[in-house]
Amino acid sequence: MDSKTQREFRFLKVYALVSSVLLMGLLFVAAQKAGTKVKFEEIDVERINIVEKDGTLRLAIANLDRSPGVVIGGRTFKSREGQRPGMIFFNDKGDECGGMTWQGQDKDGQISANGGLMFDQFNSDQTVGITYSQRNGERTSGLMVWERPLMTPEDTKFLQQLGDLELMADGPERTAALKTWREEAMKRGIGGALRVFVGRGRDNEAVVRLHDSKSKPRILLSVDKTDTPSLQFLDENGKVIQRIPAEGTK
Repeated sequence: MDSKTQREFRFLKVYALVSSVLLMGLLFVAAQKAGTKVKFEEIDVERINIVEKDGTLRLAIANLDRSPGVVIGGRTFKSREGQRPGMIFFNDKGDECGGMTWQGQDKDGQISANGGLMFDQFNSDQTVGITYSQRNGERTSGLMVWERPLMTPEDTKFLQQLGDLELMADGPERTAALKTWREEAMKRGIGGALRVFVGRGRDNEAVVRLHDSKSKPRILLSVDKTDTPSLQFLDENGKVIQRIPAEGTK
């Protein structure tokens, strides 16, 4: 080995040693900073993910465009991404289990606004929530409770199919596929049923409304917009079968 080659070899050894030391130093500094709290007076951000140490998502705070899609059984519905600004909760598996969302706009003189805090049943949709909805002069707000079946693995796979159907191109084939899926979902009871509403109804009444297993209202306890209280019992077709006080009495 000539002297030039020896010098180049020594240079490479020194270079490798210095690089290794610098790399270890950078890793040490990065590790130290990773465990350090950072304080901000103000921060602008489009999305924040709260994750477990293994990377499992537990909470996403996002604007409209960067809001996450629905996640059920580990499957993300790409068709639902970018639709729900707010905070979305995730359970130990990384599946969605509720959230708090809000929207509101006045477009061409038409007001559309809603907000809600929802908690989902395991492997299913919301089972209890506090909601507000407005379409121009029509408003509702209150506590809602839904009945949903316990989901089997087969039900979960069936529910996941909706994400693929929603990504289909618009047209008769997509419309037919979604119609067939919804009909099967109704048979399985996956859509759930509204059982309880406590709040303000569309006609400015304060109401407690109890529904049967098919979402049909059966008992209404209310004080209407004229401040008249009443208790009504309805049949499955919505006909009043008993009212207290009786119609026309005070």
